[in-house]
Amino acid sequence: MNREQLVAEIFRKKSFLCVGLDTDEQKLPEGLEAYDEPVFEFNRRIIDATRDHCVSYKLNTAFYECLGARGWEIMAKTIQYIGDTHFIIADAKRGDIGNTSDMYARAFFKDLGADAVTVAPYMGRDSVEPFLRYEDKSTILLALTSNAGGTDFQLLQSDGLELYKQVLKTSQTWDGAQRLMYVVGATRAEYLLEIRSYIPDAFLLVPGVGAQGGSLADVVKYGRNKEIGLLINASRSVIYASAGSDFAEAAALEARRMAAEMADLAF
Repeated sequence: MNREQLVAEIFRKKSFLCVGLDTDEQKLPEGLEAYDEPVFEFNRRIIDATRDHCVSYKLNTAFYECLGARGWEIMAKTIQYIGDTHFIIADAKRGDIGNTSDMYARAFFKDLGADAVTVAPYMGRDSVEPFLRYEDKSTILLALTSNAGGTDFQLLQSDGLELYKQVLKTSQTWDGAQRLMYVVGATRAEYLLEIRSYIPDAFLLVPGVGAQGGSLADVVKYGRNKEIGLLINASRSVIYASAGSDFAEAAALEARRMAAEMADLAF
């Protein structure tokens, strides 16, 4: 799914929910151990329960890579199961020298078939542009994150601007910048208005609503643009809405609730 298709789905569903499939093998509900691949079975049921209420899925690759080769197979099988009806993000937070980034881009865009991948900007232009060469794909640059340690560097001054603003400003000069999206945490919603002055048309991937306490209303108020321009990620609050055998039903209820709130706030 490309950006134009994503925008169309957002307006069709009146939702900009991204469900995070951060599936922890140690937190699976009882009963799934009977399946050949319990992690995939969990993902399959969550996807079936939530696909009508969201427009995107995000796989945090660490939860799969820790399982070795088996985890990569589960990611591939999960992405294949989702299909082309949703915008699929590989949350891999990669970024290295050019030829290495080229290999990462091949892995996530060609092998796995993800529509977008998260990338760390610290190594600069040549570490990001290999991802931007893929015309129908998106690269999601870390900008202002919601974790406590995000302020260690992101708010430091650089030539009169906080570092995250330098990331926003400088990245817009790179080849393929029109395919950039940015991570901006919901717990920093008060920054969104100024962020939009730097990147008025870019999509923002916004974690931190739900389990981390960010305000959906504030994110919409300060961050939306004419295309909505937001993907609100919810992981634990959706996929672990229940620890029991009704986990899929509980996930559906929470995803439906969030989508309804989005419809009220933004459409």
